[in-house]
Amino acid sequence: MTARAASRPVGTVTRGTTNPNRLRRMDRWIAATHGAELRRAGDAVAVDLGYGAAPWTAVELLGRLRTVAPRARVVGVEIEPARVEAARPYEREGLAFRHGGFEVPVDRRPMLIRAANVLRQYDEAEVAGVWERLCARLAPRGLLVEGTCDEIGRRHVWVALGPEGPRTVTFAARLGSLERPSDLAERLPKALIHRNIPGEPVHAFLRDFDRAWAAAAPYASYGARQRWMRAVRDLTADWPVTDGAARWRQGEVTVAWGALAPVR
Repeated sequence: MTARAASRPVGTVTRGTTNPNRLRRMDRWIAATHGAELRRAGDAVAVDLGYGAAPWTAVELLGRLRTVAPRARVVGVEIEPARVEAARPYEREGLAFRHGGFEVPVDRRPMLIRAANVLRQYDEAEVAGVWERLCARLAPRGLLVEGTCDEIGRRHVWVALGPEGPRTVTFAARLGSLERPSDLAERLPKALIHRNIPGEPVHAFLRDFDRAWAAAAPYASYGARQRWMRAVRDLTADWPVTDGAARWRQGEVTVAWGALAPVR
């Protein structure tokens, strides 16, 4: 373990709630959009930060990343020592667990830090500082993905950040579980969840998304996927959607961070 890991971890213990396959939507997005960078880096290090009371998400992350980057390695980092000890039996080639927090105690700058459901318990005012600290640990072409999902991974919203800061916000859902796109509001990451009020961009986005969803109702006869794709296509007239039909088909849409960032 590095000297960095031996110092007091930065952060507080989370609830630790976790379930197998909970982060599949986020993982698949990472593999699709960041897989080439991970592969180019060779034995890239990916960090599952705050994996929780059981190591399922770290185990699954390794499997999903290796479909696109066969030499990738995953380090699960937890601030609760007992959780690290409980995860030790799952260690194997390419997978390790370490005690730590936002200081990210790994011996190389990671190409990926995934922090899912970690900042939910923090104050909104703390988010920018945590993002800055984590982004400073990234490799030059690395990616931080921070967001929130429900307990079984049906609804998920995350922010993608590079070393320079936030880039995009992605909304992802099992479409059969949605009554309307704004159902995703309850899973907004900490930086945005308290900003879903009139006058804030994220509120306007979800309002427009609901309107586009309602206008796309005739497409429901072809299935929720076709309705979602039509609604997203209509959104592109007024919002900087950064992905295309291949991702929309997965029940996703990604928007430039600058369009949704808080204004007050």
